[in-house]
Amino acid sequence: MPYSLKATFTKEERLTSKTIIKELFDKGSSFALYPFKILYTTKAAAEASSVKVIFTVPKRAFKKAVDRNFIRRRMREAYRLNKQSFYSQLLPQNLSICFIYIAKEKNEYNFVEKKIKLALQKLILELAKNNTTETV
Repeated sequence: MPYSLKATFTKEERLTSKTIIKELFDKGSSFALYPFKILYTTKAAAEASSVKVIFTVPKRAFKKAVDRNFIRRRMREAYRLNKQSFYSQLLPQNLSICFIYIAKEKNEYNFVEKKIKLALQKLILELAKNNTTETV
């Protein structure tokens, strides 16, 4: 499996491509799990499968960049610590994920981490449901 065994969030895991981000927002599937809205797209893995992630916090809800960065750091850290269980259940595919913070207030780290875990579990269920409908 090409995923690192370390609990790191490397540059290769970050979603930075503007074309993929645009495609994610235009054609991606989504679901909401408070305090997040999760957008995702999949493609069959021709070579090594990869997961690319982006975390966003809207400027409309948090005017100060300090607050947006603080929330984004919490989201990244929660994802970094819990991605191994997500990767172990994932089918080989290229996956792009966007976590959008939709809450209007800052939440405790424990709450954010619990919700990231639930979001990753729900994402696995959504991907499994999509794979079964595609093969039928």
